[in-house]
Amino acid sequence: MRGTADWRLRTRTLELGRRTLVMGVLNITPDSFSDGGLFFSAEAAVAHGLKLIEEGADILDLGAESTRPGSRSGGPDTAVSADEEQARLLPVLKEILRARPDAVLSVDTYKAATAHAALAAGAEIVNDVSGFSWDPSIAQVCAEFRAGVVLSHTRGRPEDWRSQPLLESDALLSTVRKGLAASLANAERAGVPKDSIVLDPGYGFGKRFGENYTLLARQAELLSLGRPLLAGLSRKSFLGHTLAPLFGGEAASVTERENASLAAMTAAILNGASIVRMHAVRPAVEAARIADAVLEQVGLQKVALRNSA
Repeated sequence: MRGTADWRLRTRTLELGRRTLVMGVLNITPDSFSDGGLFFSAEAAVAHGLKLIEEGADILDLGAESTRPGSRSGGPDTAVSADEEQARLLPVLKEILRARPDAVLSVDTYKAATAHAALAAGAEIVNDVSGFSWDPSIAQVCAEFRAGVVLSHTRGRPEDWRSQPLLESDALLSTVRKGLAASLANAERAGVPKDSIVLDPGYGFGKRFGENYTLLARQAELLSLGRPLLAGLSRKSFLGHTLAPLFGGEAASVTERENASLAAMTAAILNGASIVRMHAVRPAVEAARIADAVLEQVGLQKVALRNSA
């Protein structure tokens, strides 16, 4: 069961574990798997970001390069340069902060140059899907700004994810735990304080279909690494495949995965996640409230049992 912890960001501290925090997703890309192109213009992106905040997003995660399976993200021939990424990202970030100076903004990037520009412009958090492995110099940038950090586990690069060998349960958990532990150690060596770090198991990032359910069922074991967990399960393709029998044998489309996303999110909360990363914020806020009420009762029952022993 998750505990409570302070997450130290660039200019403030968030309390984790008392209630689940919802991180809203804002994709400023033409090719995101979930909402490709809907919010690619700066005006549309700003409007959607402010809407997510109004709906209850505690954190807004801005991404300007898709890391969908099959993309060239993270490689030497990456599809989006740092300059292009910043040109998409920075005007939206600045305008959201102009409208909502109190907003907690995260930037979804693995590039050191983009992280530096975003933090200088007011972002509080760097969310690196590579766990500081695709551009190791990003660790020093985060240390310099004393930013909050999300370190994800990934197996290989996006173009390799669909061909990763399947792992049995113990091997999968060992691989994820070792990868996250290595990212955590690298961050601390670079000077990122441990209380600035949150860990993400990396659902869908090099995990194939059923492996994601194995990881979700055993997610709480990753709390042994000593840092809070963020779970990003929203609209993932493995959910669509599970729903295929209900949709004529075809995997459910992105727009048909909302209910499944909420179910997976709730399971993640009950298995130790302190933060959930979701596209549809208002339903997530409501579902998280119910999951938190269940966790509160679990805690009360444990206290009662200890007191009666």
